[in-house]
Parts: sequence; structure tokens; C-alpha cells
Amino acid sequence: MSPVVSAVEVAAAVVDPELPMLTLADLGVLRSVEEVDGRVEVAITPTYSGCPALAAMRDDLVRRLSEEGYDDVRVRVELDPPWSSDLITARGRTVLAEHGISPPGPAPASSGGPVPLTLAPPRRAVRCPRCGALADRTSEFGPTPCTALYRCPECAEPFQHVKEL
Repeated sequence: MSPVVSAVEVAAAVVDPELPMLTLADLGVLRSVEEVDGRVEVAITPTYSGCPALAAMRDDLVRRLSEEGYDDVRVRVELDPPWSSDLITARGRTVLAEHGISPPGPAPASSGGPVPLTLAPPRRAVRCPRCGALADRTSEFGPTPCTALYRCPECAEPFQHVKEL
């Protein structure tokens, strides 16, 4: 079967296994898609090292591209530059909020060197994605390592917040 849809379009439409309302492109995980001599090479960057969703992302990319007629697909992981929550597209941020998940604010500035570790809890002003009120953190650890849990004191709605990384 000869591909009808471009490999870029197919790869850009693959959804994230943990946040399925987002595509890998909207999440900023999809770095590049190249067609070289009949082979498709895809580069992805995990949201953090050790991300358990990485194998699922690879499998979904290979499966979707194969379904569209791309027989030789290779997916590689690029760790440099690291993923940042600033890579989430404007569309991705809107979709997160529409699904009751607070999108991240700006990521902390990076010098490009090692990331300093601190033990203090992060301070952020998170607004409820439903009513816009400032929310209270209930846990820094959400159902995925990339999210924290918050609760709105106005509408009493609990929700996830995508951490700034």
C-alpha cells in the first residue's frame, strides 16, 4: 500500500497515552518526522527520563504509520534538549483546560546546564480550569509524574495541574 497521508500528519495526530486529549505534537514530545529513502524516522523526547509512556508512544507511532502504508518506521529518543512544559502548544493548553486539567505556567528559566534540585515545595498560583479561582494544592503527586493535584475553594472541583518543567 502506498501512503496517502504524509508521515508528518500521521505522527502529529498520534495521542499521548497518559493525556489522550493531547496529540504528541501538542504535548511537544514529537520532535521531528523525516522520510528518507522510503523509511520514516521519528524523534520523540519524553517529558522526563524514565517516562513509562515512552514505549507506548513508540508503539502507537509505529502502528499508526504502518496502518497508513509506511512499512519501515524507526522511532528514536532524543534527550537533548530536554522536554519542557513550555513546548506544549497553545492548542494543547486550551485542550487541557477544556478537559478540566490546569495547563502549566511558564517553566523555570534554564541555564542549559544541570538542573538544580531543591527540596522545597514549588510555589505556583494555579487557577481552577472551570471557574478561574485560585486553587489549593492537595498533593504534588498526581496520577502521572507530570501532574499535581489541586482543589478549587470556590467550586470545590478537584483537578490536575500539569507541572512546570
